[in-house]
Amino acid sequence: MGKLTEEQRLQRSQARARREALQAEEDDRRREEKRKQWEREGTYLSREEFAAGHPCRGCGEPILDGLGDRPPLLQMTSDERAEHDAEEARYKERHGECRAMRWTVSGSRTQHCGHCCPSPPMGEEQAKAIAKILFGHKANKRDLDDWDLTLTCDHTLRRTQHRDHQRFSTSVVQCPTCGKRRGVVDAVHVGPTEDPDGEVQQERLAAELRSAEANLKRQRKAAVKTEQQIADIAERLGEPQALRG
Repeated sequence: MGKLTEEQRLQRSQARARREALQAEEDDRRREEKRKQWEREGTYLSREEFAAGHPCRGCGEPILDGLGDRPPLLQMTSDERAEHDAEEARYKERHGECRAMRWTVSGSRTQHCGHCCPSPPMGEEQAKAIAKILFGHKANKRDLDDWDLTLTCDHTLRRTQHRDHQRFSTSVVQCPTCGKRRGVVDAVHVGPTEDPDGEVQQERLAAELRSAEANLKRQRKAAVKTEQQIADIAERLGEPQALRG
């Protein structure tokens, strides 16, 4: 097979991005359908039921099994490792095709499937702590960047996220045109959401300049080292055979 052209590589990359976006969209739809099913069928446990030790209504397995946290693999005894491997095989037999994360609760070892088993309700203090993290402060617009997203429906929209993210962090978003959640095929970084004086852009350019200068310095050092190696080899090649022997 011949070497791919730049256009062919681009086409393959775009096709792969679309496949991944469609898969993310399907997984998101699947999770939402399961959530609605749990609500219809009363699968969720109440906080009181969870505290009382009721089993998971999704799989029938205990949530609070009283076995304690499982030790790390490298610290397991042979018996503990055998037990772990057996439980792993049993889990894969039940949930190997679910394509979902696993969850457990602290102090228990029974693993539950993110697709089959609704997670237990949070306690009041836990909910307050999470709410404080999520809503405790208002984001400064100077810390936000704009991104232009292309979705699987081919509609485009602009979204913002914190500048700490190097890539757009959400794989599925709500499309206002379709009225449905769609996978993100492409995300193009636009720049600061609010930067009237250009200060954020200047800071970013200065950081990019420092990074480029540091990279150039490393490359020059490597080039000097390579030149020295070439000179050493050339000098050795010019030596008489008797001296080299």
